Amino acid sequence: MAPNDSAPIMDEGQDTTPVRRKAARYFVPVAVAGVAAATIGLVPALAASGDPDLPKISAQELIEKIAASDTQQLSGMVKIKTDLGLPAISGLAESFASGAGEGGGSGSAAPEERLTQLATGSHTLRVAIDGPERQKLSVLEDDSEYSLIHNAGEVWAYDSASNEVHHSGERSGADRGDGGKDAGKDAGKELSATPKELADEALKAVDGSTSVTVDGTAQVAGRDAYQLAVKPRQSGSTIGSIKIAVDAKTGTPLKFTVNSSDGGKSVIDVGFTKVDFSRPAASTFDFTPPKGAKVTEADEAAKSGKGGDHGPGEQELKDLEKELGALGGLPGGALPGGGMEIIGKDWTAIAKFGGGGAAELPKGSEPSKGSELPKDSELPSEAADFLDALGDPVSGDFGTGTIFKTRLVNALLTDDGTVYAGAVTKDALVKAANADN
Repeated sequence: MAPNDSAPIMDEGQDTTPVRRKAARYFVPVAVAGVAAATIGLVPALAASGDPDLPKISAQELIEKIAASDTQQLSGMVKIKTDLGLPAISGLAESFASGAGEGGGSGSAAPEERLTQLATGSHTLRVAIDGPERQKLSVLEDDSEYSLIHNAGEVWAYDSASNEVHHSGERSGADRGDGGKDAGKDAGKELSATPKELADEALKAVDGSTSVTVDGTAQVAGRDAYQLAVKPRQSGSTIGSIKIAVDAKTGTPLKFTVNSSDGGKSVIDVGFTKVDFSRPAASTFDFTPPKGAKVTEADEAAKSGKGGDHGPGEQELKDLEKELGALGGLPGGALPGGGMEIIGKDWTAIAKFGGGGAAELPKGSEPSKGSELPKDSELPSEAADFLDALGDPVSGDFGTGTIFKTRLVNALLTDDGTVYAGAVTKDALVKAANADN
């Protein structure tokens, strides 16, 4: 095999109330798991054996080859292997849903819950893509199949095990007079993770804080590929490297692997075992609910206030707003995601949420009925085990708190309700919290 140019192309640069404490204790670990799961949206990968002898190429040329790739159609099989250091979360999701109360379920076909299960373990997917308007992803189990289909403005999800269907978007673009074009653009976001888009996201990190090299060649899904290695120059990141296998002929990324800075097997390894770059048959994206299937319309579920597995409905959000008003608001003055501050930059950036004192009840007010958060003893056993598995007590100049950990994303929850989270080591979180106080 001819050696490849492995020289870097980038120069090196650069006292809270019990209510509030319980709220953070309950939600932060789940948020960490969600961020870790969302990282799967960054990646595809599975390499076969054999290192083909390909012409020499520089890292800059390989990046340009990816950028120039215009693959719009493909189909194939994808294998996902994820080792975030998380306990299995499928049972956890079910236990949360079972405790949600009457009217809490929108059906097992809701995409948000089902796709989150890809955050742990090994899964086989069948994919088909025909431009931005049509995509299909099927998760194959031993005796069942879960499919998510986007077709010009509509998104259908079908769980064959329960014979349940989840539908969003308009059933026809003709009535709108736009052919479904705009709706297709929005609906397609749920299935927008093509190999090229995944690699584009990773390559956004390429700057002075990043080393990019060509790390040999490989055979992926029977095709010759170059391997691009992206590594942080900064210490403190949980990411040791990201490797992208790029099809030598088309420039399409075929393999994407995230490796931990602690070593061991890959944290995320998602990719093609078979791939075909011809246009899939149009019928691939057709879907009609099977006879007797239970169909849930996303818009109807949201308006009824029964958000269920796919999130709170409109009425539930209004009720939540009332509860937060009675409690004096959340840390940061908004729902989770508000009041965020970024500490550091590049690979070691840390997001800070909350803090700034306890949330106290307004004078003369009391928590509304049913607003009490669950005590640890009231949590489903799977949820309690999940929290215990993630949390480690920690202390420093900032005071005391708990580190919720995965192999990729860690979060520090301090006793004053402040959260520090990022793809950084536990030591980096403690150091940031100490400096911030």
